[in-house]
Amino acid sequence: MKYYVFFLVACLSFPALVARAAERPNVLFIAADDLRNDLRCLGNPEVLTPNIDALAEQGRLFTHAYCQQALCNPSRASLMTGLRPDTLQIWNLGTHFRDQMPDVVTLPQHFMSHGYFTQNIGKIYHNWVHDLKGDPASWSVPAVMHFATHSSDKPIVDGELPPNLAKDIKCECRDVPDDAYFDGRIASMAIDALRERKTSDKPFFLAVGFWKPHSPFNAPKKYWDMYDRDALSPPPNPAWPKDAPRIAWHNSQEIVGGKNPRKLTDDAVMEMRHGYLAAISYLDAQVGRVLDELDALKMRDNTIVVFWSDHGFHLGEQTLWAKTSNFELDAAVPMIFSAPEMQNRGTKTDSLAELIDMAPTLTELAGLPKLDGVEGVSLVPILEDPAATVKQAAYTQHPRPAYYKDAPAVMGRSVRTARYRYTEWRDWETNNIVASELYDHEVDPLEMVNVVADPANADAIKASQRLYRMGFEPSGSE
Repeated sequence: MKYYVFFLVACLSFPALVARAAERPNVLFIAADDLRNDLRCLGNPEVLTPNIDALAEQGRLFTHAYCQQALCNPSRASLMTGLRPDTLQIWNLGTHFRDQMPDVVTLPQHFMSHGYFTQNIGKIYHNWVHDLKGDPASWSVPAVMHFATHSSDKPIVDGELPPNLAKDIKCECRDVPDDAYFDGRIASMAIDALRERKTSDKPFFLAVGFWKPHSPFNAPKKYWDMYDRDALSPPPNPAWPKDAPRIAWHNSQEIVGGKNPRKLTDDAVMEMRHGYLAAISYLDAQVGRVLDELDALKMRDNTIVVFWSDHGFHLGEQTLWAKTSNFELDAAVPMIFSAPEMQNRGTKTDSLAELIDMAPTLTELAGLPKLDGVEGVSLVPILEDPAATVKQAAYTQHPRPAYYKDAPAVMGRSVRTARYRYTEWRDWETNNIVASELYDHEVDPLEMVNVVADPANADAIKASQRLYRMGFEPSGSE
């Protein structure tokens, strides 16, 4: 590329991935909703994700990337502002980040102020509950298909609606085309947007937010048909972790209901696990449609593509369903960067990363000035060298009750290092520790035994507590 050759001549020490202002790259910013670290390229042989796997082969897949809170609103607000939930003072669904910090500059807003055309198709910010619909200040044109409820994603077809072949109330299996549901229409609109951008001299930041695999699990039938339910695995660790404090638990209300929770049968468990995989493959197909169009328009060579999910999800593991815990299944997310002039494509990295690192990474890749005040760090060193590390720990948190009304009673804050997950649950008023957890991922990757009380782990606990202070109590950092 021209800017790359110019950059080599001008300054050999300047990072190869970073663009020059004269020819800045586009950004295709693709989001998934409730997609846990569960792709074939991440080691799950049961799930079929050929398009996302192909993106991983063309870029850098982070195997140990983490959200800041396993709930849509705080996670997305954190990612899009580069600020942690404690800084934003957002830990629930109902608080808009503009209510807390009205003048904060978001990631796309920063790109827009430096000459980019920014556009939002689909769910990027939190949807439905806020008076302010998304964040109009972030976009050059009004956002579309971004503000609704997941339950309103009803199939729209010409003629008679085919029957629902699923049985569970959280599942829907109808023989309908992809565009019957939100994500198919979002992919079609994103394709149209790319075609419009092809004729413009202005670089773009196109945010495409898919609504899947969030419940209800309502992918078109052809995606259900990709799987044999009888061959799928049940939850490998369905029991509550040994010696884990009950404060770490939640009532799984998204799936089983709140006041009068239903008891799930084995058939219901397996149908929902089947439906979740079908929803992932439906999502994957839409991602593939958008990326295929990017290639057809010959725009890939000057476009940074990033794929991410807002948080993970439980499917019956550890007695839990959905999100709102600090366990690995909720905290870990898939994250992929593919950038022009990238070396070592297709090489995964086990280096720790957080969604909060998105803003500094993309601004550096695009050659923009740093976004003031962000609390993440740039992952560009890892994009250049998959063996590089930029942080000692990743930080996730969640309150109790999981969906509180006025203020939390307890806040759980979790530190993930290369080997351990350490969590402290602290009283909201007194800050006293009410419970703690330690999981050794070297011997217990499914987090089945809390070993915080084992004297043999004293050194690991001490090191984790030091990192806890550095991440959650900056005044106590070294």
